[in-house]
Amino acid sequence: MYEKYLKLKHADSSKLYLFKMGMFYSFLDKDAIEIAKYTTLKVIEHTKGVVKCSFPSNSYDKYMSIFKHMNLDVEVVENNKSEELDNYLDKIAKLDMDNICPIESLNILCKLKELI
Repeated sequence: MYEKYLKLKHADSSKLYLFKMGMFYSFLDKDAIEIAKYTTLKVIEHTKGVVKCSFPSNSYDKYMSIFKHMNLDVEVVENNKSEELDNYLDKIAKLDMDNICPIESLNILCKLKELI
């Protein structure tokens, strides 16, 4: 998720990116710090060196209204993990299972675990 955030910020640093993460919406890193200036959302550690602030999905309309009222350019980034998983499963289905080496199999399993 953080890698995607960095790519998006590199493409357009003026926007604040709001990620759909399961039952929550979250801002990451500098966007989280910026949003916390305008809301009561608390900034917490997401991973080592990366912070986030989040709110539950059922508060989406409320917060989007606040962001719009404050003229904040917020772009919602939906989690497309299921599409990525489907694409990866298609790739696995096309593998020649008779000619795959053990390390390749292990790498496939690790990637699959990452996507689930």
